[in-house]
Amino acid sequence: MIDTHSHIYLEQFDEDREAVNQRAAEAGVKGIFMPAIDFDSISQMEEMRHPDIEFYKMAGIHPCDVKEEIPENFKERLLEYCSKSDFYGVGETGLDYYWSTDFVEQQKESFRIHCKIAKEVQKPVIIHNRESTDDMLDIIMQEQNGTLSGIWHCFNGTVEEGKKALDLGLHLGIGGVATFKNAGVDKTVAQLPIEKMILETDAPYLSPTPKRGKRNEPAFMKYTAQKLADIFEMSLGEVDKKTTETAMRLFKI
Repeated sequence: MIDTHSHIYLEQFDEDREAVNQRAAEAGVKGIFMPAIDFDSISQMEEMRHPDIEFYKMAGIHPCDVKEEIPENFKERLLEYCSKSDFYGVGETGLDYYWSTDFVEQQKESFRIHCKIAKEVQKPVIIHNRESTDDMLDIIMQEQNGTLSGIWHCFNGTVEEGKKALDLGLHLGIGGVATFKNAGVDKTVAQLPIEKMILETDAPYLSPTPKRGKRNEPAFMKYTAQKLADIFEMSLGEVDKKTTETAMRLFKI
């Protein structure tokens, strides 16, 4: 399995990271993609090691970390990282109107910069979206020139929104929310093509059922994979194969 979205480098794992990675390997996780929260994340990512897991870095600024002014050299610095061969995606970026709407215009500007760089370096953009779906899809529509690829991370939209995202060239990141009993995401996912879905955890956040409420970790992705297997009446092995192949193709591995 490939965890396409994990913050395994964060301090929540400082006490037992080696054990967390070992559990991931034992659960069948072969690769972990690490979206950045800010530029400080990158040095933390470079410390990640495990003999049985490949770690893939990404660079970006999380929308909740976007403040009053976009730094002057932000685009140049982001492009410099994302142009490197050992960086595999651009983000995470996107929009978040849940915590605050103070810097909406700045978030939009940052998101557009990430999209432009993703097109320039031909790597997928990783999109955080919380209570901002219409604006998020509008920006993707405006930026899409036929070469933009990306992931709607933690997909929790409607069937119509999901179809629109797919039409715009996005893939859907399926994580722990799909296992939540009352979220309804499982019913939506059932009406969309698994060929456009990839697995993710968002560790240490959004643990799937039956681990909900605990710190999430890559090993828990097996519960989300099993949920997809149940939804699409497939074996766990088939879900693993399909989502892994999709992820590797998207990230050009």
